[in-house]
Amino acid sequence: MKIGLDILGGDFAPEATVQGAILAAKQLSEDQKIVLIGDQDIAKQHIEQAGGNPAFFEYVHAPDQIGMGEHPTKAIAQKPNSSISRGFQLLKEGSIDSFASAGNTGAMLVGAVLSVKTVPGVIRPAIATNVPKIKSGFGILLDVGANADCKPEMLPQFGLLGSLFSEHVYGIANPTVGLVNIGEEEEKGNALTLSAYPLLKENSHINFVGNVEGRELFDEKADVMVCDGFVGNIVLKLAESFYVLTRKKGFKDSFFDRFNYEQYGGSPILGVNAPVIIGHGISSPEAIKNMVLLSKNMIDSDIIERIKQAFN
Repeated sequence: MKIGLDILGGDFAPEATVQGAILAAKQLSEDQKIVLIGDQDIAKQHIEQAGGNPAFFEYVHAPDQIGMGEHPTKAIAQKPNSSISRGFQLLKEGSIDSFASAGNTGAMLVGAVLSVKTVPGVIRPAIATNVPKIKSGFGILLDVGANADCKPEMLPQFGLLGSLFSEHVYGIANPTVGLVNIGEEEEKGNALTLSAYPLLKENSHINFVGNVEGRELFDEKADVMVCDGFVGNIVLKLAESFYVLTRKKGFKDSFFDRFNYEQYGGSPILGVNAPVIIGHGISSPEAIKNMVLLSKNMIDSDIIERIKQAFN
């Protein structure tokens, strides 16, 4: 197993990415290697400074970086020696089994679609994120940013992608699927949700349980919650603020602690032909570690093959 990691992506790279890789390597077996993609000399230097062993890793020299503000498509095309471009080239060739980066989200999306491409039958890939549940565990919310505008027929596909991920990566049997909406009644919503509801209801491949209101996101109503990327990204950013707000207000709560993005590491792009994970721009070493371990779990679960079979 070869897990590709962009060491130049993120606000605190390469220190945080290299330190995270060292933490993750301690939880991997000898036949599971992390491939560090970026400036090779800088990588080895930071590993030695952190007290790690450079021999534990493989290296691919890609000294250029795609900045957070760069145009994704242009940057991918014009910077073939960037860590993100090189990572997707390796993924396409099969030289690595997964690719993760806390860098430019747009470049990760474009790179995934252009290199390993979308699974046949999938209209558009979606970005998924974890949503903590009050009692225990968490649900999956998608899309949270890949598609600001969606066609109704995309939402049942998001439901199936999220269900497969929940079942095979997180071990949730027969996951329930809900549609994020402004009311629980079938006739509530905007043009998108009104059109998507009957499509979700009629889809025999998912366990649809109806609409999920904002106040129900954190209870047990649905394991998988689907929405367009515009709504999903607003929900994601709001949810992320809960952990920060509790810290600012000076209190600690076990439920709100589970809103800490570091625990989940990153968000998978579901619907492309290889495991691709996008990390938070402010990723700490702990977040990078968990992003690498999520990559491992996605490879172990054979989730991509399961998605291909479901959409065949």
